[in-house]
Amino acid sequence: MTAAEFQQISHTIPLQPGIYKYYSEAGELLYVGKAKSLRKRVSSYFVKNHDNYKTRKLVENIHHIEFTIVGSEQDAFLLENSLIKQFQPKFNINLKDDKTYPYIVIKHESYPRVFLTRNVIKDGSEYLGPFTSVGRVRELLEVIRYNIPLRTCNLNLSPQNVAKGKYKVCLEYHLGNCKGPCEGLQTEEDYREGLQQVKNILRGNLSPVLQLFRTQMQEHAMNMEFEKAEIVRKKIESLQAYQSKSTIVGTRVGNVDVFSIISEGNYAYVNYLRVLNGTIADTKTVTLEKKLEEDDTEVLTYAVGYLRDAFQSLAREIIVPLEIEYPEEHVTISVPKGGDKKKLLELSEKNVNYFKEELYRKKILHLEGKSDMEKKKVLYQLQADLELQELPLHIECFDNSNFQGAYPVSACVVFKDGVASKKDYRHFNIKTVQGINDFASMKEVVYRRYSRLLAEQQPLPQLVIIDGGKGQLGSAMESIRALDLIGSMTVVGLAKNEEEIFFPGDKDSIKLPYDSESLKLIRRVRDEVHRFGITFHRQKRSKGTFKNELEAIKGIGENTATQLLKTFRSVAKIKLLSEDDLVKEIGAAKARLVYTHFHPATGETGPVTDADSNN
Repeated sequence: MTAAEFQQISHTIPLQPGIYKYYSEAGELLYVGKAKSLRKRVSSYFVKNHDNYKTRKLVENIHHIEFTIVGSEQDAFLLENSLIKQFQPKFNINLKDDKTYPYIVIKHESYPRVFLTRNVIKDGSEYLGPFTSVGRVRELLEVIRYNIPLRTCNLNLSPQNVAKGKYKVCLEYHLGNCKGPCEGLQTEEDYREGLQQVKNILRGNLSPVLQLFRTQMQEHAMNMEFEKAEIVRKKIESLQAYQSKSTIVGTRVGNVDVFSIISEGNYAYVNYLRVLNGTIADTKTVTLEKKLEEDDTEVLTYAVGYLRDAFQSLAREIIVPLEIEYPEEHVTISVPKGGDKKKLLELSEKNVNYFKEELYRKKILHLEGKSDMEKKKVLYQLQADLELQELPLHIECFDNSNFQGAYPVSACVVFKDGVASKKDYRHFNIKTVQGINDFASMKEVVYRRYSRLLAEQQPLPQLVIIDGGKGQLGSAMESIRALDLIGSMTVVGLAKNEEEIFFPGDKDSIKLPYDSESLKLIRRVRDEVHRFGITFHRQKRSKGTFKNELEAIKGIGENTATQLLKTFRSVAKIKLLSEDDLVKEIGAAKARLVYTHFHPATGETGPVTDADSNN
């Protein structure tokens, strides 16, 4: 659309606030903008020459214009953000954030369950969040489960089912982690009171929860119920410890949103701190690509709107490093010069600086450069260092994990073009091996992995890394030979301590320079397989420890295991007990069985050292 063509329609554009949309001749949405006066803002694109190439290109491609009148600047601002998020026009700021954030859901059901989810379903359930970190959510759930007795089962606890006596209490009830609503031992009203405390914890409002616990502790003490009072006292300590760990600034700061920005060329980085009752509840940093040389004010304004909407923030104060026009009603914009708010802003700036530097480091290490040659530079170096016949565009790495011979698992991670391909990661439950046998376990999982790839006609990797050295490498090669894959890919072993690389049949190892990019990539692959394997192993162990670890001891039955767990609450604590401590709880004969099981080497009484109890 030329300036002359625009002049013919300019008088039809209203003067009211609203949003405008530019379309190409093919009907593609090119740009969405907001304006206090639509006619003045749109006219500015056509009445002057633009120095910026992208702006000129945008104007040249405009074929027709659509607009929507709204009631206020705030409405225009919110609608613009919504449309950009929905359609992502090619000339608008591009916020690179495609994650699905985790929520904590309180299910719409009798005796509602509370758990982590990424799927928001309109079924009447209450969703709290979203949160930026799964780790943060799990920490919150751990705090909740320690302090608030809630059910963790999936039973349908309808009033009819409970009245019929269909269910029996489980181990969680005997451990004091649940009040037994399945048998009607807890009323829905009492359960709802617990849920209210859950909501207070999730919103960072611990004062009413602590006050309730203090009242309960005093009541138990007055009734001479000192054991119950001690349990509540420990809960108070737990919440206070969590609060002190989480609080960064004084509670007088209240609920605020803090934003900081760094610009670098066509990109900007914005950090967001969500502060609830003086506690940093969440932090998130995003990358934004500028399309029309937008200044920091425009980029920050857009990011503030996007992030506040994404995290459903209701904070009435926004702390920023520079003045922005943010038209949301009843919201104050602050540019602090000192005090706690300035400290919060400085903390946000530290986060955004760290994010930018870490992003740069990852681009170098993970080969996410702009050109194909930059992406493959380290891979070419690795090919040369290991004298590989093919460029290792596809790398796989295996590692085993077990705990005293129990819960053996293996993990496989996949890197493509030097970047972790998490959708291709696989973990394995060991099926054919009993006890501790890392060699046999490695043989099994390597065979399962590549027989599956062959059956599905999937491409094989150019490089396979076996974490564990010569022995496990030899076991892996037995499977490679059995599958007739010798020569189809290079398989090497990586010694765990010395970072030596072994080739099948070679007597001597290869040691790459400590600071070489090749070894850095191999370390990255190895660390990732450790992380992935350990995470899966912990999940499996946590599901099986209660039932199996104690009951697996010959002579120890379900009742004794339950008694020990009810008293000491975890297997880890039971391992730390002396034999005398166990005798007091379960008698001499059974105490000897339990103690000897956890201390087979010494068989001596006495406390266990850190080394003995290491998982």
